Amino acid sequence: MTSQTTVNKTGPADEAPGGPSGPAPAKGLRGHPWYTLITVAVGVMMVALDGTIVAIANPAIQKDLGATFADVQWITNAYFLALAVTLITAGKLGDRFGHRQTFLIGVAGFAASSGAIGLSDSIALVIVFRVFQGLFGALLMPAALGLLRATFPADKLNMAIGIWGMVIGASTAGGPILGGVLVEHVNWQSVFFINVPVGILAVLLGLVILTDHRAANAPRSFDLLGIGLLSGAMFCLVWALIKAPEWGWGAALTWSFLGIAVLGFALFAFWENRVREPLIPLALFRSVPLSAGVVLMVLMAIAFMGGLFFVTFYLQNVHGMSPVDAGLHLLPLTGMMIVGSPLAGWLIGKTGPRVPLAGGMAFTAVAMFGISTLETDTGSGIMSIWFGLLGLGLAPVMVGATEVIVGNAPMELSGVAGGLQQAAMQIGGSLGTAVLGAVMASKVDSDLPGNWAGAGLPKLAPEQLDQAAEAVQVGAAPVAPDTPPEVAAKITEVAHDTFISGMSLASLVAAGVAVVAVFVAFLTKRGANAEAGAGVGHI
Repeated sequence: MTSQTTVNKTGPADEAPGGPSGPAPAKGLRGHPWYTLITVAVGVMMVALDGTIVAIANPAIQKDLGATFADVQWITNAYFLALAVTLITAGKLGDRFGHRQTFLIGVAGFAASSGAIGLSDSIALVIVFRVFQGLFGALLMPAALGLLRATFPADKLNMAIGIWGMVIGASTAGGPILGGVLVEHVNWQSVFFINVPVGILAVLLGLVILTDHRAANAPRSFDLLGIGLLSGAMFCLVWALIKAPEWGWGAALTWSFLGIAVLGFALFAFWENRVREPLIPLALFRSVPLSAGVVLMVLMAIAFMGGLFFVTFYLQNVHGMSPVDAGLHLLPLTGMMIVGSPLAGWLIGKTGPRVPLAGGMAFTAVAMFGISTLETDTGSGIMSIWFGLLGLGLAPVMVGATEVIVGNAPMELSGVAGGLQQAAMQIGGSLGTAVLGAVMASKVDSDLPGNWAGAGLPKLAPEQLDQAAEAVQVGAAPVAPDTPPEVAAKITEVAHDTFISGMSLASLVAAGVAVVAVFVAFLTKRGANAEAGAGVGHI
């Protein structure tokens, strides 16, 4: 195993090469590992929170700005597309110019974009600034991992990533609760304005605490063609996954975008083997543990994001909970991630990643199987068991897969590795939502006509049946305003039973994905280049 010489930069005039063991010990606040962790956690919290908090505000935004349903979808899709497409390139920027500068620009830009959304008076402006949020979020996420990798010594890196994962998990799961409170008691703009003071705090902390530990052989040029090919391929892939439910999985347009994405990735691979300083040296993927970590992150996100997507509809539309109540019912998941992530970091540091990762995915598989057994009248206690087990299973995977990817990459590519980790999670989440959504739609289309007729309800015309199926896919009952109460009750029962059958099948598919991930986990191992980071410091 080799260690990369690093350069510790706190400013243009303060540059001192470190020895092979890493940078000099941190003095005071600047460069202190645990204070660095606190700083990057504050910044990352904004991005993770924004992934779920905005969904609660969408109905209020639609009503206030007179937006269409398609407009509201773009509030989410614009952010997701910008984030997913630029993560790896943003990681490369951090490797080239320093993760401290990239992180600070990302945080400041994300906070400014959030404030601009809150001040927007049209849906078009909201969507434009959501794109900027995604771009700046892509800058700060890989930079945060790069800073942790450079600051913490190998024996403490897992614990640091564990706490980092805990912040992401808690912020993601806590978004609906906070969003519900803000929308209900303040306004939808407050969902975005809250990022402004958080961003200011993160910038101030960053200016005082953060320092660069840049590899001496960091990249000095940009692979512009590689950036264009990868970005185009990523866009076509994510766009196809987003639009497939609308276009249809068998549609020519869907397969055209998927085909262009495959061609783009192939051309990217061809070019990367010929350029002097590639965007992603393909030799990275000769590391079986790193490749396994990327695949594991994709599979985990498919099972988690895809499965959880239907759970929120189950809580709100089947059980009739408010967004705040639904968020509170997911607290066991959040709580177990908060408790489990640091513990997972400690355990991985002691035993290596293989057993904790395999065990985590096994817990995830059992939890998704348990979720597949939920009924319309399942009590909160049973739900809490499965949600808590899901959080306990996800914690070691979030921590371990991240460490495997970042730790098995050379120090000078830590930003690219961080971008890979985040891109894998974003693509996995998109795949999970799209594929499990297709499973749900297929099951509903198959079961709804028979269930409807079996309940003795009036026969529906084909277009009416399609409209009813769309409502049932999200757990809603297609009840017309003037429907008699006894008929409305039958329609609701049929809708909820059909939705449950679809959610059950989708959850079983997610459980199967998690089982596959158990075997992938055994291909991982501790980061071979982890010692390229900090060697000493105030730990």
